[in-house]
Amino acid sequence: MREFSGQVAVITGAASGIGLAIAHKLLAEEARTALLDFNREGLEKEFGPDDESVLLLGVDVTDESRVQEAVAQVLDRYGRIDILVNCVGITGLTNIRSHEVSSENLHKVFEVNFMSSFYTSKAVLPAMLAQRYGRILHIASIAGKEGNAGMLAYSASKAAVIGMTKVQGKEYAETGITVNALAPAVIRTPLVDAMPEAQVTYMTDKIPMKRCGTLDEAANLAAYIVSPKNSFTTGFTFDLSGGRATY
Repeated sequence: MREFSGQVAVITGAASGIGLAIAHKLLAEEARTALLDFNREGLEKEFGPDDESVLLLGVDVTDESRVQEAVAQVLDRYGRIDILVNCVGITGLTNIRSHEVSSENLHKVFEVNFMSSFYTSKAVLPAMLAQRYGRILHIASIAGKEGNAGMLAYSASKAAVIGMTKVQGKEYAETGITVNALAPAVIRTPLVDAMPEAQVTYMTDKIPMKRCGTLDEAANLAAYIVSPKNSFTTGFTFDLSGGRATY
């Protein structure tokens, strides 16, 4: 039997990048997955039509009512939710100093990176509480720990994700639910490829291993965090930074 046989996972941002890699990893381990992404066509291109193991939902996760509807669809189809992985994220405008940041861009980045993770966790927690089991993983960033110059909106939003992880980890510690975060440094994804090269170089130069992380490395660690094996760690932010984070 595979690691996640019989379990149901909800993954946001599943059409590309880390979300896509995690989705393939959990599917390979026999999880049934509900994959959420604004890019419905991207989901269909990667996973084909819905089947018993995959439910594809084109959802704007910054809309709380749509998130609630999507979670209701998952519960109606599968009857349970064991895992939530929040991978959706944007950098917003980068390589600009704080006084140049527009309020509009700051709000947009927070809606995508922080509020969506709040909406999804709020929606799945009642089902997890009812079954007294659950694994929630929020994808944060090393920028949320240390702050990257030129990335105020992104860094602050990911710091908020880490703060929420600590709160939720404590709140549900006695319920069979763990809530953790993962803080990657630079992982080669479409999100990173879209950033100015100067910004990518700035971040990569800070990594002692002097390389980007891989999607496989991210997916493998994420799979452990949301597995039954990870039963005594909650409210924690796991490092995936090539040695950059030392705390």
